Amino acid sequence: MKLVEAVIKPFKLDEVKDALLEIGVQGMTVSEVKGFGRQKGHKETYRGQEYTIEFVPKVKIEVAVTDAQVPRVLEVITRAARTGSIGDGKIFIRELSDVVRIRTGESGEAAL
Repeated sequence: MKLVEAVIKPFKLDEVKDALLEIGVQGMTVSEVKGFGRQKGHKETYRGQEYTIEFVPKVKIEVAVTDAQVPRVLEVITRAARTGSIGDGKIFIRELSDVVRIRTGESGEAAL
Protein backbone atom coordinates (compact mmCIF):
# COMPACT_ATOMS: atom_id res chain seq x y z
CA MET A 1 0.00 0.00 0.00
CA LYS A 2 1.10 3.56 -0.65
CA LEU A 3 0.22 7.04 0.56
CA VAL A 4 0.15 9.45 -2.37
CA GLU A 5 0.54 13.10 -1.38
CA ALA A 6 -0.03 15.76 -4.01
CA VAL A 7 0.64 19.46 -3.43
CA ILE A 8 -1.26 21.41 -6.08
CA LYS A 9 -2.67 24.83 -6.92
CA PRO A 10 -5.90 25.44 -4.97
CA PHE A 11 -8.08 26.13 -8.02
CA LYS A 12 -7.25 22.65 -9.40
CA LEU A 13 -8.67 20.81 -6.36
CA ASP A 14 -12.12 20.09 -7.81
CA GLU A 15 -10.67 18.77 -11.07
CA VAL A 16 -8.28 16.45 -9.23
CA LYS A 17 -10.98 15.28 -6.80
CA ASP A 18 -13.42 14.50 -9.62
CA ALA A 19 -10.73 12.66 -11.62
CA LEU A 20 -9.77 10.53 -8.61
CA LEU A 21 -13.40 9.67 -7.87
CA GLU A 22 -13.84 8.64 -11.52
CA ILE A 23 -11.10 6.00 -11.22
CA GLY A 24 -12.51 4.59 -7.98
CA VAL A 25 -10.45 6.28 -5.28
CA GLN A 26 -12.80 6.10 -2.31
CA GLY A 27 -11.42 8.70 0.05
CA MET A 28 -8.94 11.51 0.44
CA THR A 29 -7.74 14.05 2.94
CA VAL A 30 -7.35 17.67 1.85
CA SER A 31 -5.36 20.33 3.71
CA GLU A 32 -4.67 23.97 2.96
CA VAL A 33 -0.90 24.45 3.10
CA LYS A 34 1.68 27.09 2.22
CA GLY A 35 5.13 26.66 0.78
CA PHE A 36 7.54 27.48 -1.97
CA GLY A 37 9.66 25.66 -4.48
CA ARG A 38 11.80 26.96 -7.30
CA GLN A 39 9.57 30.00 -7.72
CA LYS A 40 10.46 31.17 -4.18
CA GLY A 41 7.21 33.07 -3.73
CA HIS A 42 6.04 36.07 -5.70
CA LYS A 43 5.57 39.83 -5.45
CA GLU A 44 2.24 41.60 -5.04
CA THR A 45 1.40 45.28 -5.05
CA TYR A 46 -1.08 46.67 -2.52
CA ARG A 47 -1.86 50.38 -2.34
CA GLY A 48 1.29 51.23 -4.24
CA GLN A 49 3.58 49.17 -1.99
CA GLU A 50 5.28 46.03 -3.25
CA TYR A 51 5.25 43.01 -0.95
CA THR A 52 7.05 39.70 -1.29
CA ILE A 53 4.83 36.71 -0.62
CA GLU A 54 7.34 34.01 0.36
CA PHE A 55 4.90 31.18 1.04
CA VAL A 56 2.47 30.47 -1.76
CA PRO A 57 -0.97 29.00 -0.85
CA LYS A 58 -1.36 25.39 -2.01
CA VAL A 59 -3.62 22.41 -1.33
CA LYS A 60 -2.30 19.03 -0.21
CA ILE A 61 -4.27 15.92 -1.11
CA GLU A 62 -3.48 12.63 0.63
CA VAL A 63 -4.78 9.36 -0.81
CA ALA A 64 -4.10 5.84 0.49
CA VAL A 65 -4.15 3.31 -2.36
CA THR A 66 -3.06 -0.21 -3.23
CA ASP A 67 0.25 -0.69 -5.03
CA ALA A 68 -1.65 -1.58 -8.20
CA GLN A 69 -3.55 1.74 -8.18
CA VAL A 70 -0.44 3.95 -7.89
CA PRO A 71 0.41 4.37 -11.62
CA ARG A 72 -3.18 5.31 -12.53
CA VAL A 73 -3.49 7.70 -9.55
CA LEU A 74 -0.24 9.44 -10.54
CA GLU A 75 -1.41 9.77 -14.15
CA VAL A 76 -4.80 11.18 -13.15
CA ILE A 77 -3.41 13.70 -10.64
CA THR A 78 -0.73 14.86 -13.06
CA ARG A 79 -3.22 15.33 -15.90
CA ALA A 80 -5.85 17.10 -13.77
CA ALA A 81 -3.45 19.38 -11.85
CA ARG A 82 -1.22 20.47 -14.74
CA THR A 83 -1.48 24.04 -15.98
CA GLY A 84 1.89 24.10 -17.70
CA SER A 85 3.17 27.00 -15.61
CA ILE A 86 5.63 27.15 -12.74
CA GLY A 87 4.22 26.10 -9.38
CA ASP A 88 1.95 23.28 -10.59
CA GLY A 89 3.09 21.23 -7.60
CA LYS A 90 4.63 17.91 -6.66
CA ILE A 91 3.51 14.35 -5.94
CA PHE A 92 5.14 12.29 -3.19
CA ILE A 93 4.69 8.55 -2.70
CA ARG A 94 5.25 6.91 0.69
CA GLU A 95 5.14 3.30 1.75
CA LEU A 96 2.27 2.42 4.12
CA SER A 97 2.98 -0.44 6.47
CA ASP A 98 -0.63 -0.76 7.64
CA VAL A 99 -4.04 0.91 7.64
CA VAL A 100 -6.81 0.31 10.18
CA ARG A 101 -10.45 1.27 9.72
CA ILE A 102 -11.50 2.41 13.18
CA ARG A 103 -15.21 1.60 12.83
CA THR A 104 -14.77 -2.07 11.86
CA GLY A 105 -11.23 -2.90 12.90
CA GLU A 106 -10.37 -4.03 9.35
CA SER A 107 -6.72 -3.63 8.45
CA GLY A 108 -4.50 -3.70 5.39
CA GLU A 109 -6.00 -3.29 1.92
CA ALA A 110 -9.44 -4.22 3.25
CA ALA A 111 -9.40 -0.97 5.23
CA LEU A 112 -8.81 1.15 2.14
